[in-house]
Amino acid sequence: MSIATAPRVLDTAAIVAATDARNSLRQTVSQTMAMAWRATKKMRRNPEQFFDVTLQPILFTAMFAYIFGGAISGDVKTYLPLMIPGILAQTVLTTCMATGVQLREDMDKGVFDRFKSLPIARIAPLAGPMVADLLRYTIAATLTFGMGLVMGYRPGGGVIGVGGAILLAIFTGWSLAWAFTFIGTIARSAQSVQGISMMILFPLTFLSNAFVPESTLPSGLRAFVKVNPVSHLVSAARSLANQGQVTDQVWWTLLASVVVIAIFAPLSVRSYKRHL
Repeated sequence: MSIATAPRVLDTAAIVAATDARNSLRQTVSQTMAMAWRATKKMRRNPEQFFDVTLQPILFTAMFAYIFGGAISGDVKTYLPLMIPGILAQTVLTTCMATGVQLREDMDKGVFDRFKSLPIARIAPLAGPMVADLLRYTIAATLTFGMGLVMGYRPGGGVIGVGGAILLAIFTGWSLAWAFTFIGTIARSAQSVQGISMMILFPLTFLSNAFVPESTLPSGLRAFVKVNPVSHLVSAARSLANQGQVTDQVWWTLLASVVVIAIFAPLSVRSYKRHL
């Protein structure tokens, strides 16, 4: 009896060893892109996921311009160079908040339970949807500048400057999405993820130089605005889009984004593993 069952035990051990083997970098990238393709197909079947990236930039750009333009800059056209980069930052960062919400929804529905038996890199199910979300960030950023052009905004940085501002905002949003991914792995429901994310994101966005000149703020608030990462992104986007200049704000924004990824990507993977 023991002789007959021995080969089966050895085969099982071999299978376990094979599934536990570390994935190479190439395999991890391939698996991440497969998960990204899955997320893209999910978006195509649920077009409502694009509502926030299509309607919000148009609505917010028009609303902020006509409500605050006259009060802050005297007229709408003068306010647009100040406001459009701020709306760009707000739109992309608000869009990346949905990453954590959708992750929590998938985990609650048991979607991630199916990945338990797959010999894939643990980061792939997390990074894949975030790669797919780059499409959503691009749509939101492009519509923001497009709406600004319709309203009379003429960026002095030209196509290259605007493209640089969009790429910087997309990378910053993608890095911040790792923080929301971590929140998605530790929160108890999708509603909790959304509530926590709003509490973090909205103060960072509105307590910045996104919509008003920094010089008009009280001294205490001005000190916070100067160190706010969102302010660095907005200032960098303004210099790129309006003057076509790469200032030190660009490098500070990139550095902050890399730090966020270095902190929250490992935390997200570790927290995700605890659910497996």
